[in-house]
Amino acid sequence: MSRIGRLMIEIPDGVKVRQEGRTLRVEGPRGIEEQVLPPRIAISIVDGKIKVSREEDTREARAIHGLTRKLIANSVAGVSRGFTLNLEIVGVGYRAEVRGNGLQLSLGYSHPILYQLPPGVKVKVEKQTALTLEGSNRHVLGEVAAQIRALRPPEPYKGKGIKYSTETIRRKAGKAAGSAGS
Repeated sequence: MSRIGRLMIEIPDGVKVRQEGRTLRVEGPRGIEEQVLPPRIAISIVDGKIKVSREEDTREARAIHGLTRKLIANSVAGVSRGFTLNLEIVGVGYRAEVRGNGLQLSLGYSHPILYQLPPGVKVKVEKQTALTLEGSNRHVLGEVAAQIRALRPPEPYKGKGIKYSTETIRRKAGKAAGSAGS
């Protein structure tokens, strides 16, 4: 049996969970999330806990058991606490500012870039080079962070670009460092 899939999901106070057919609806203070249950997976809600189980013991059911449990747990955590991701902008003259429902980025190109945020994602800019993305859907939040990072990925020679705060950039020596030793 899946070690992840057999864990129970605690439903925190202020969160309502309802099953409507194959759809699980999770409502909380930070919004509403819906999760479609795959075939061969069943859930039961007992005493403020959600139990995810397999209807049959096939290869496909075993493969998606733990995944389904984790997706439901992310929905419950998202509507109760929410998720955050931190990005850092490194480079002289590189900066960001919030413009309405978007993010204006100056990344060394000839023009500023206006990135429109999807609904449910908020951004805070601290000291023009630190971004904090907040949202209740972990998947959408990760997609937005990856799209912002892709606008100017960090390069290995000077380390300039947009990076995750937990990411370390492996630096390379330039061409002058390679020929100086000969």
